[in-house]
Amino acid sequence: MLTTIGIIANPASGKDIRRLVSHATVIDNNEKINIVERIILGAQAFGVERVYMMPDSYNIGYRVEDSLNTCNELKCDINVINMLNCDSIEDTICATKFMEQNKVGCIVTLGGDGTNRAVAKAVENTPLITISTGTNNVYPVMMEGTIAGMAAAVVASHKFDERLFTIKDKRIEIYEDEALKDIALIDAVISKDVYVGSKAIWNIENIEKIFVTRSHPASIGFSSVVGCRKIILPKDDFGAFININSKGSQIVAPVAAGVLNLIFTEEPVILKLNDEFRYISSGRGTIALDGEREIEFSKNQNFIFKITRKGPQHVDAVKALEVAQNKGFFLAGNSSICSIVREGKIEGTYN
Repeated sequence: MLTTIGIIANPASGKDIRRLVSHATVIDNNEKINIVERIILGAQAFGVERVYMMPDSYNIGYRVEDSLNTCNELKCDINVINMLNCDSIEDTICATKFMEQNKVGCIVTLGGDGTNRAVAKAVENTPLITISTGTNNVYPVMMEGTIAGMAAAVVASHKFDERLFTIKDKRIEIYEDEALKDIALIDAVISKDVYVGSKAIWNIENIEKIFVTRSHPASIGFSSVVGCRKIILPKDDFGAFININSKGSQIVAPVAAGVLNLIFTEEPVILKLNDEFRYISSGRGTIALDGEREIEFSKNQNFIFKITRKGPQHVDAVKALEVAQNKGFFLAGNSSICSIVREGKIEGTYN
């Protein structure tokens, strides 16, 4: 059986309207191509034989393949999935389902919280390595592509106990009429904005409640509002919600890159795993999930918010590399690798 990984590179990540109201970084598609190239070079050097890629309007997968072939550096097979490309969240969901059905050893994502939320809607068992290229980047990690590729090869090799370097993440589940309506990985925000519109949410004055699975003052986005009052870590078996723009103390929180707002908040209320919070709307509004407005509601609609441990298996890439190093994975005599260092590049022939 081939050693395989999948790559989800979202060409739309890091480009939304919040760049007009904040100072967020723009990571263009050419840089995403460069990152993907380094992922593949790092992965193939340690035994990955096939890489599945999501198709997209910028043809990132094909451009990567052409570039690496031109340099004579491509040693593995790149398979751009043959599927209808709609330039929407459905592309990510469909590509993730395909990768899971084809039992890739690991999925590497390039995007922000929204991209990873889309992956989380489809993935069940496949471990994720997440690289930050989005706007809200609480869930993904700033990581060099080469290192991500090496870690993906470690995971996909199936030589190590994944429990040593993965965590089963939390998620927020939103129910309506007892049916699961949607999920969020980091935060769900109830807002008085009445239309989904451009999706991105930034107007703090219209926000009523914020639900989080994790929170920290070092995060950018609405989870930082809770984080400036209480730190909640991914390993903690609880989340929280907070009421804002009401009575309470004032805090200063980094709600967007370069944007720090003065906000009235009450004390965070802890939500243990599987506890339910029932919300009945007093008027029209929207629910934003991981920074993007997704659910419109009218007066007297009834929702249940619940935090569970049904999120993705999230890889700590540093821990994965440490476990592999401890077991001699990087030794040149590793049976899955026959490589030499030539002019600063690794060239490999795989058994």
